[in-house]
This record gives sequence, C-alpha cells and structure tokens, in this order.
Amino acid sequence: MVYLISFGAGILAGVLYGVINVRSPAPPAIALIGLLGMLAGEQIVPVAKRVIDGIPLTRAWFASECQTKITGVPVNANTEAEDTRQG
Repeated sequence: MVYLISFGAGILAGVLYGVINVRSPAPPAIALIGLLGMLAGEQIVPVAKRVIDGIPLTRAWFASECQTKITGVPVNANTEAEDTRQG
C-alpha cells in the first residue's frame, strides 16, 4: 500500500509539473541514486555512535538497524523469504 501511495504522489507531482510546464528537477536515475545516497548517509550516524561507544558492529545489528531503513524491508521478511525458497 505504501508503494501505491508513493507512486500516486509521484504521478501527482508529475501532473503538476506538466500543468505548470516545468521540467522535473533531476533525471530519474540521478534522483534515485541521490535518494539511495541519502538513505545510506543517514546510517553513518548510528554506526559512528556505536564505534564511539566502543560497541562492536555486527552483521545482525546492521541488518536490523541499517539495512531495514535503507531497503524498507524488515529483517523478518528477508528470513521468511529465504525459508520459503529453501523448503
């Protein structure tokens, strides 16, 4: 449902740009790469806090804290998808 809302908002923005005869601010590929950079950049803060506090960076912590915020997919969904492929 969130994807449909996001897609709808994008369509609405595109229609608005068309009505006022303005080009989109960035080509789609560049905009998407910029968004990915923003999501990845947000994760520097929690990683830096752990390093400063002397807490080790583990794969499980990264998957639960950073990966889900970057991809939007909860850790449990990844585990369930792997289980259905194996069994």
